[in-house]
Amino acid sequence: MQQKHIAIIGAGPGGLSSAIILANRGFKVSVYEKESEAGGRNAPLRIGDYTFDTGPTFLMMTFILEEIFLLAGKKMSDYLNVTKIDPMYRLVFDDKTFMPTNDKQMMENQINAVFPGNKKGYKNFLKREENKFKKMYPCLKIDYSSIFKFLHPNLLKALPVMDLGKTLYGNLARYFSDEKLILSFTFQSKYLGMSAWECPAAFTMIPFVEHNYGIYHVNGGLHKISSAMQKILEEKNGKIYFNTKVKSLILDGKKTKGIELENGEKIYADEVIINADFAHAMSNLVHEGALKKYSNKNLKSKKYSCSTFMMYLAVDKKYDMPHHNIFFAKDYKTNIENIFNNGKLTDEMSFYIQNASITDSSLAPDGCSAVYILVPVPNNSFGIDWSKNKDIYREKVLKELEKRTELKDIRQHIKAEKIITPSDWESNYAVYYGATFNLGHNLGQMLFFRPHNKFEELENTYLVGGGTHPGSGLPTIYESGRIASNMISKKYGIKFEDVNL
Repeated sequence: MQQKHIAIIGAGPGGLSSAIILANRGFKVSVYEKESEAGGRNAPLRIGDYTFDTGPTFLMMTFILEEIFLLAGKKMSDYLNVTKIDPMYRLVFDDKTFMPTNDKQMMENQINAVFPGNKKGYKNFLKREENKFKKMYPCLKIDYSSIFKFLHPNLLKALPVMDLGKTLYGNLARYFSDEKLILSFTFQSKYLGMSAWECPAAFTMIPFVEHNYGIYHVNGGLHKISSAMQKILEEKNGKIYFNTKVKSLILDGKKTKGIELENGEKIYADEVIINADFAHAMSNLVHEGALKKYSNKNLKSKKYSCSTFMMYLAVDKKYDMPHHNIFFAKDYKTNIENIFNNGKLTDEMSFYIQNASITDSSLAPDGCSAVYILVPVPNNSFGIDWSKNKDIYREKVLKELEKRTELKDIRQHIKAEKIITPSDWESNYAVYYGATFNLGHNLGQMLFFRPHNKFEELENTYLVGGGTHPGSGLPTIYESGRIASNMISKKYGIKFEDVNL
């Protein structure tokens, strides 16, 4: 049989996962990447001798990543040096600090000390949510390519424990009586770009996964995962074409025949995998009128995640603060309302600081730090003018850092910096509405109701990344790459054994 050609648009985590699996199964794999480096939002961001992760900084469910490497015929440990972070992160409220850990006894003792009377709730949380996770996790692996897959036995088994109709916040409130303890288990909805008061209760699996399996850092930065996958792809004779922007899909009716590059070159392929921001891809790579379900008009009506205001600070000082830090606004619920529903920038904010240099000395020169700051903000559908607000908001963030964190003298130690606003996410990183975490994960946009990995509207077309099933976040994006690869392999009768650690 002639070697089948798979063209992949984008060398992000999902595209790379598919690429290495398919290359290992004998397909000819060509990846087209508009940037000069692999990774997409998982690419490195460099300022002189300082290195940052552009986007994701938390690595969970490392067993999924290990499985992807094994499906490519490789061992993760031969390519990556992974360190467990414990305590996982520091959570800072206006009147207390909490340091969640994977040590169950230490966690119970700390809850007793900081949130008296909630220890039993923690035990109940672990027990009940473990049952939910065991039943829901197999649902993330279903491809949902037809209504029959929607009625898959795994999903039917999971439905009774999914707490349909409940929110993440409402579900956690059954375990804990203290609001700040509830928030300590619900802030993870940020990974989905959603409010904890709107996020479906099914996603309680995220804090459970953190508490049960831990959070990890890859030495050198999480972008090293994409670099490792690039290396594997090259070892498997796959090819990445950098600085190569795709202009459009080549369509013959509803069949995708290949891709046209911005320089006019046409690349024909048996299958095309799209690893680009979903809504941006549908509104830019396909001519108007070719799609119905995901027409430009319908895309605008979808629910999207929040955006983020990012500051990457090259600092000539080492700060004694944990690797991961989340600072909550005093009135957290109003802060969340303003981000997701009111579209307002307010003085009081919640924010995340990664001080990775405390763990990983390779990211900055001796005695220095690569400080990463993320502030959730409204996406661009609310029309905030970031050309006017960028400097004003930078000043507000710095004041909050000086007032609420160990970074009291941060201004005098900043040697260089980069800021990414929601406007930059949209214009420079091709993210629809600057919605950093992609399509929202409400009930109408998850599982079967999320864009399918085998794209519903075009033949020979597959989707990977945060805008398709199973959703945003590195582990689920890797899973999307596996699902697409398995579907393509089955189509061409390629026998394979899946890996489940």
